[in-house]
Amino acid sequence: MKHIIILGDGMADEPIEALGGQTPMRYARTPYMDLLAREGVTGRMRTVPNGFHPGSEVANMAVLGYDLPTVYEGRGVLEAASIGVDLQPDEMAMRCNLVCVEGDILKNHSAGHITTEEADELIRFLNERLGSGRVRFYTGVSYRHLLVVKGGDKRVECVPPHDAPLRPFRPLLARPGVPQARETAHLLNDLILQSQEILRDHPVNLRRVAEGKDPANSIWPWSPGYRPAMRTMREMYGIRKGAVISAVDLIRGIGTYAGLEVLHVPGATGLYDTNYEGKARAALDALRANDFVYVHVEASDEAGHEGDAALKIRTIENLDNRLVRIIYEETRAWREPVAIAVLPDHPTPCAVRTHTADPVPFLIHKPGQTPDAVTRFDEESVRDGKYGILERDQFIREFLKD
Repeated sequence: MKHIIILGDGMADEPIEALGGQTPMRYARTPYMDLLAREGVTGRMRTVPNGFHPGSEVANMAVLGYDLPTVYEGRGVLEAASIGVDLQPDEMAMRCNLVCVEGDILKNHSAGHITTEEADELIRFLNERLGSGRVRFYTGVSYRHLLVVKGGDKRVECVPPHDAPLRPFRPLLARPGVPQARETAHLLNDLILQSQEILRDHPVNLRRVAEGKDPANSIWPWSPGYRPAMRTMREMYGIRKGAVISAVDLIRGIGTYAGLEVLHVPGATGLYDTNYEGKARAALDALRANDFVYVHVEASDEAGHEGDAALKIRTIENLDNRLVRIIYEETRAWREPVAIAVLPDHPTPCAVRTHTADPVPFLIHKPGQTPDAVTRFDEESVRDGKYGILERDQFIREFLKD
């Protein structure tokens, strides 16, 4: 049996008064996810272990069954793997957002979803002006980039910028978690403040302002760590060949350490305008050649961060009609059976515009299985599902059973 996980990043939410007390998942028209739930088995998964921040790196690694207390080293190291940066033992990697600051306020975490082409020009400029034998900047995708600090102390406390929209940024600057990390915290904060000075009048930002767009006028480093000791999916579960499809460097990095082939889809943006059909076709092609495929779609998470419930509903409906439908309708005719799982990694409620650690709904659909009593796929309906709440590697092991 082949296996495919379809993950809608941040798809789960909380009841919204304007939607009649329903969540976007329940309000959205999702006939194919509902069909899979009706024919399959459901439950909830706790993707954020106690003591961990509800980041996508934590939640996606948990979905794949990694023991977070053992292997977690932050988001930056995963994105380094995706970008192709071979970290040395004395190098600390950090996610480095390009953000928009207005006065003393952190306006948004994405610099208005700056394009990768514009961002690359800014990151190269930052590396020329602020880079050194100790500090290096690397271009990622859109607003998501990489900072590598030789000899950095990862015991610094950094606030993820998507957790702090429209708040004063100075109280959110890096703090040492232990006295030994003071120098690293000072270095990071100095880089942030210097970046604001040198990016303010950069031609890319002057052009963006003239076009009515948010400038990318500051960096924001966070989630520090060193190279992790992650086992591959083959070592953990005996998966011979697998692939990962995502527009996000973070997920590609997890896939790299997991021993999955990283596939790139033209038009996959990490936003609500992503190429759903292209991802579906790439997933089907990959599934023909592999035992396991992990398809990640970022769109709902970004809609949640923007607090836009209508947009989030549209992203959920797009996931259902333009990706889940295509994969289900084609694979059900295959000679070799295909198991399909659908779930979010974490909630990104529109009301708070950031991630929460609540358990997420999941469905597992396998040809010939005995379904449970759940007939819809949403946060509330799956409470009556067969599995209750799963933790640690329980979900992935249950899904991979033939």
